[in-house]
Amino acid sequence: MAAPSLLLASTSPRRLDLVRQLGIDPARVVGPDIDETPHKGELPRAYALRMAIEKACALPRNANEVTLAGDTVVAAGRRILPRAADAAEVTACLRLLSGRRHRVLSAIAVIDRSGQLRTRLSDTMVQFAPISDADIARYAASGDGEGKAGGYAVQGAAGAFVKRLDGSYSGVVGLPLYETRLLLRHAGFDI
Repeated sequence: MAAPSLLLASTSPRRLDLVRQLGIDPARVVGPDIDETPHKGELPRAYALRMAIEKACALPRNANEVTLAGDTVVAAGRRILPRAADAAEVTACLRLLSGRRHRVLSAIAVIDRSGQLRTRLSDTMVQFAPISDADIARYAASGDGEGKAGGYAVQGAAGAFVKRLDGSYSGVVGLPLYETRLLLRHAGFDI
């Protein structure tokens, strides 16, 4: 049987870079069009997994194609933080996370060539140091946290806010490489 090709169900440049770190260049990169609104009372773990599954299932696969989708959720307790739309939301998220621990849940879903769906969830604890109002304002003005879950990108300047990280750094960036490699090997990739 021929080696599979990969359909990456994402528009995230970070996810694409992370997949390439595994030595795979996706044949197609397509952003699924789904409603990403959390359900009332939905917990962060369930939400992350549901989003990854819905993204993977939203796109039709070509013959010999394996679909990979992911979703990253920043959670303060049971609260799902938004994907910050603007500097005001970045500011609100960072004020909430300043000096606190929070979880970053990164779910992945893979649909193999036979149509079988497999999922994994990476759960990382991140602790931020206290962040001054001036540092929050400077970071929010940079635009780096806009469009990011929880209002920050750990691989950018916000990495300086991280006092401790227990879990998957790549999962916090947007795709847990260990779990992704396991699922893609199951789906026929020689990585």
